[in-house]
Amino acid sequence: MAGSFGSINTALSGLRYNQVALDVAGNNIANASTDGYVRRRVVGESVSSAQAALWSRYDGHGEGVTVGEVRRMTDPLLDSRVRREHGLLSYLSTSRTILARVEDGVGEPGPNGVHAAMLDLRNAWQDLSLNPGGTAARQQVLGRAESLAQALRSQAANVAGEEADQRVHALNLVSEVNTAASGLAALNHDILVTEQNGTDAGVLRDRRDLLALRLSELTGAVTTVQADGQFTVTVAGTNLVQGKEAGAFVLASGITPAGAADGSPLSYRVDASWGSTVLPAGAAGPGGELGAVTEVLTTRLPAYRAGLDAVAADLAATVNAQQAAGYDASGAAGAPLFSYDPLVGAASLQVAITDPSKLAASSVGGGALDGANADLLSRAGTYPDAYQRLVNGLGTDVAALDRRTANQASLSGALDDAREQQAGVNLDEETVNMVAAQRAYEAAARLMTTLDEVLDTLINRTGLVGR
Repeated sequence: MAGSFGSINTALSGLRYNQVALDVAGNNIANASTDGYVRRRVVGESVSSAQAALWSRYDGHGEGVTVGEVRRMTDPLLDSRVRREHGLLSYLSTSRTILARVEDGVGEPGPNGVHAAMLDLRNAWQDLSLNPGGTAARQQVLGRAESLAQALRSQAANVAGEEADQRVHALNLVSEVNTAASGLAALNHDILVTEQNGTDAGVLRDRRDLLALRLSELTGAVTTVQADGQFTVTVAGTNLVQGKEAGAFVLASGITPAGAADGSPLSYRVDASWGSTVLPAGAAGPGGELGAVTEVLTTRLPAYRAGLDAVAADLAATVNAQQAAGYDASGAAGAPLFSYDPLVGAASLQVAITDPSKLAASSVGGGALDGANADLLSRAGTYPDAYQRLVNGLGTDVAALDRRTANQASLSGALDDAREQQAGVNLDEETVNMVAAQRAYEAAARLMTTLDEVLDTLINRTGLVGR
């Protein structure tokens, strides 16, 4: 609309637009430290009623401004990369944390570790070979053997305790996955309805982005944006969230509801209205924190426990065999020094002899004071080397995870910085926007005042002549 009254609408549109700009800048400043908040920017659109026509001509010069949209400053591609890299970082950091804790429990190298106890036992046998009749030397062998058995049992208990903790951890993660998936599906529906009603859903979108990121960290989930703006979330290639529906993420086997092992392989399943699907195992299965816990429970800790059991079995077998080849202080054939149950493993290792005189230090019968067999016992078996290889392998795994985690943290940090530059609130920038909107609002108000004076002259003073 051209003319003076049209100019009032133009001034009014400037007041309304800049009021929105002030509100948006103030909201950005208020949420500068809110987790997940994405800054907004007002996008204006010029207003005009000009229409293409053959026999008419628009003689106006624009009719002001209107709010085209309040845009969330996000980049879908960057958001997708952030979710993917955070999922991998969560996987690596969780694996590293668990194995580093196991490594701390091993205590190698150190004076109180299993390897030190092995060397102490071999030294005790060597001392006994030099003094086969000495009661103190025999008692020292039994003491060192008990220390070694206790160190191996303790380490086996540490591994079993870590496995128990991680089973409970897996149950908690599954519960959190279901909570996040249900929340994201509900937000899908709320956002769709809200925007269809013409209401801004920016806050709901912020919350949904946070849940999508958390699902990526928990399971390595992949989020896809559909044509209607809703998120579809897949875990290991299986849909977990579709529109307003969320499937149930289920721990199918491997762990009981109480957190105990049920003897079956660890597996997961998604139950939903569109079907029930068992997720693949191994590298093709869930990622993120849950994937790390699953790998530790199914591969890394069982492998270390099996290595520890093999060391204990070798220790018991070689020492007992060499004991049987010698003679004790009474001249009888040597009895087994260690008892070991292969079905239980290192946790079952015990010293079977309580009488020091039963140690088979001699290589000849008849009660001769001979220490040749004790000398052989000090060198029997390869269990120290096997244990050292086992511990070195664990240390190498932890060191490799340290490097990978540091590299991944650097990459994720760079992506977070890039996203923060776009979506984060810069207080200096918002202050400039606020002042600019303030000045524009004042100018629009001044325009309104000027037009009021013009109309007052036009209406109330036109035609009056001085007398």
